Amino acid sequence: MKKEKANNYKKAPFFKTLKRNWMLLAMLAPAVIYVLVFSYVPMTGIVLAFKKYQYAGGIYLSPWNGLDNFKALLVAGKLGMVTRNTLLYNIAFIALGVVFEMGSAILLNEIGGKWFKKIAQSFMFLPYFISWVVVSAVMFNVFNYEKGVVNHILNVLGLEAFDLYNSPNAWPIVLIFLKVWKQTGYGSVVYLAAITGLDQEMFEAASIDGASAWQKIKYITIPSLVPTMVIMVLLAIGNIFRGDFGMFYQTVKSSALLQPVTDVIDTYVFRLLITNSDIGVSAAAGLYQSVLCFITITVCNKLVKKIDPDYSLY
Repeated sequence: MKKEKANNYKKAPFFKTLKRNWMLLAMLAPAVIYVLVFSYVPMTGIVLAFKKYQYAGGIYLSPWNGLDNFKALLVAGKLGMVTRNTLLYNIAFIALGVVFEMGSAILLNEIGGKWFKKIAQSFMFLPYFISWVVVSAVMFNVFNYEKGVVNHILNVLGLEAFDLYNSPNAWPIVLIFLKVWKQTGYGSVVYLAAITGLDQEMFEAASIDGASAWQKIKYITIPSLVPTMVIMVLLAIGNIFRGDFGMFYQTVKSSALLQPVTDVIDTYVFRLLITNSDIGVSAAAGLYQSVLCFITITVCNKLVKKIDPDYSLY
């Protein structure tokens, strides 16, 4: 009976379906219009990657120049470097993010005191709301070679001052630390919500069987969080070739000495646009970045689908 109703519903003419569900479709319309206007219509600007942009012609009337914009990117010789940096930084951010976010959520869940748990979660969540401009200013005042707090303490102790802004090798560690510090509190909320939704009877049964707190975490909590972890990682992989522009630009500024280890695709595209004012080349770099992200998320999703279809995004 249900099958027949479903078949009849599928075979119903479009306008009949529209008339039957007009109220639901009207409620959906604002969201659809918003996505179309702000997500799909701007995608037509992709044509800039294949044009020599002229202000008189605009996006659609500027002359075509084929793949010249992409050739200019390759000739510049920095595309491989910024792609490598973006990929490696994001791999580190994702891997450490999962460990710290899941670990923090589990620790918060195990805390007994209600008020202490709330205060701890608030302090963990606070860094997420601090602007990268503020973080950059604090870092500069702490690590400045001449007047920084750290070097002042080192001088008092009779030790040699450390010039962070002229030490490229130290920056990968600094940037990874800053990213993990800033995102851990926010990311742990998702895992904490997943833990809260777990069936408490499993934990009660484990307690009756004599399981310790660590054993319950190891054999119940962590395995139960795997689906959430896979989804979060897949979502993060979708942006694996996109750098956090605010972090990389504000903390490093325009230091040419630090660029080989801190420059990512986003900051590279920004500098291309500011220094050369070549919108076509910048659009080509943005398209290159988007295509890489699309390929990566598609491949990873297919791999996950082969292992366990329930964990895939689509």
